[in-house]
Amino acid sequence: MKAMVFAAGLGTRLQPLTNNIPKALVEVDGKPLLYYAILKLKTAGFKSIVVNVHHFAPSIVKYLSDNENFGIEIKISDETNNLLDTGGGLFNARDFLRTKEPFLVYNVDVLSDVNLQDLINAHLKSGAIATMAVMDRKTSRYLLFDDEDNLCGWRNKNEGKEITTRACANPKEMAFSGIQVLSPDVFSIYKPSAEKFPILDMYLNLSEKLEVKAFDHSNTLWFDLGKIPELDKAGELVRKMKF
Repeated sequence: MKAMVFAAGLGTRLQPLTNNIPKALVEVDGKPLLYYAILKLKTAGFKSIVVNVHHFAPSIVKYLSDNENFGIEIKISDETNNLLDTGGGLFNARDFLRTKEPFLVYNVDVLSDVNLQDLINAHLKSGAIATMAVMDRKTSRYLLFDDEDNLCGWRNKNEGKEITTRACANPKEMAFSGIQVLSPDVFSIYKPSAEKFPILDMYLNLSEKLEVKAFDHSNTLWFDLGKIPELDKAGELVRKMKF
């Protein structure tokens, strides 16, 4: 299996830390976020990864080169001239990811001890087009799932907005963790209307006719490292985490 790390974001929530470096190189306990993402994937057995870049892209390329790609194959998906959002970034890297096996996508600003092999196994067992790692935690935007863990909608409580993609009487509200496994069939099934788009739009569209499953890892540690307060909290625990 191959994997992708979303590392092209501007990191606006981490300013001023990201005024001169990319979000992926912001440090926790003396190591960049990208280091932890690669360590997580490498420990799970991934040996072939693509990383998308935009903000201070040369710095990420140099960091990987200086560390000899951590002993695995790491390709760059260059979005220097056009930041494509998560969905567009995924499709921009499709030539690398379009193999016979499912592939995993991991946000660079996520830190978790979720078992990636369990996530992969759940995806393979279900036969879904995609499987999203989710948690029962408080947020403003929720993914909605039915009793069979199929994505059936989205809800923004702050704005009072809701999207329903399939019938669901009493949906479960779950928060997306920024980790997912997808079938390569997604590249032939989904036809984006624009080059730049968020990946959530794709999942909601696919869920109207196909199964997009939830993988609940609420009993694991998880941090959104796109926020400065979380960096300090994560620094206290990262040395204890099992990747």
